[in-house]
Amino acid sequence: MSVAKGIVLDANILVRAVFGQRVPQILSVYVDQANFYSPDVCFADAREYISKLSSARGLDPLAALSVLEGIEGIVEIVDRSLYEDYEKWPSNAFKHEIRKIGL
Repeated sequence: MSVAKGIVLDANILVRAVFGQRVPQILSVYVDQANFYSPDVCFADAREYISKLSSARGLDPLAALSVLEGIEGIVEIVDRSLYEDYEKWPSNAFKHEIRKIGL
């Protein structure tokens, strides 16, 4: 039995998943081979950036945010309680916790 790999996505990758081409392709190709995770704070940051970037590009922010909501079906949002001791660097702290449990 093989164990799926865990990959942590930060806010920048989430934003690229909405506006880019390569990240959505990677997510769709590896969705059955890896588990994707992102700290809740990264999703919050991505929401903020996506709204601003959409407006700056003349795009509908609600449409872009709905794409991010769709990504939530692929990427598991990790609650702050898992990494709250590392508030300055939540993505790095989460990676550390994942390694501790062997993913």
